[in-house]
Amino acid sequence: MTLTRELPLTTSQSALLFIDVQNFSAHRNGAEFKDLGKDEFQAKYGWFFDELDARVIPNMAAIQAACRSAGVEVMYTTIESLTLDGRDRSLDYKITGFHVPKGSWDGKVIDQIAPQGDEIVLPKSSSSVFVSTHIDYILRNLGVRQLVISGLITDQCVESAIRDACDLGYLVTQVTDACLTYSQQRHDNSLQTIKGYCRQVTTAELIAELERVSDD
Repeated sequence: MTLTRELPLTTSQSALLFIDVQNFSAHRNGAEFKDLGKDEFQAKYGWFFDELDARVIPNMAAIQAACRSAGVEVMYTTIESLTLDGRDRSLDYKITGFHVPKGSWDGKVIDQIAPQGDEIVLPKSSSSVFVSTHIDYILRNLGVRQLVISGLITDQCVESAIRDACDLGYLVTQVTDACLTYSQQRHDNSLQTIKGYCRQVTTAELIAELERVSDD
């Protein structure tokens, strides 16, 4: 038997995980950008938000709908402390200055892909969701073996999740056009770097795959 990452999803053993698609980092009024003037914001993040609004968030919404329809578990992780003052944050987040207080608007998933029903949302206080949450325990309880990953930022928290999931024994699928970072070059470099750890598909390819599975 040949081992491979290039396997289609088994829906009953799969979950879609959105990484950090939240008001803090994916909304123009998010706290990550609150101290920037209009010109500085446009210079640093104009391309990012143009891509996010026009292409990436619609792709996220499309794969979310397809996964829900196919019976794939939909999950989310957001940067959010377990405390109001952020004392539980990782040292890296403290140094970086990331502070999303418990229960804050910044910690909520953006409206365009808001959770429905009892979909699971895990607050994290480190780059990798596998370090600062009990997601591995949850996925195993759900019977998940294949993890589909979409989110922000491609070359930071998304990469961290992919590597850790791979090392923990999950088959990982990255939806390449439903992830984003702050420049096209950074995004492309990340996809090239991480492809040895996961299967990479586009939004259209994933949706077509889920439709075929549903038809079988």
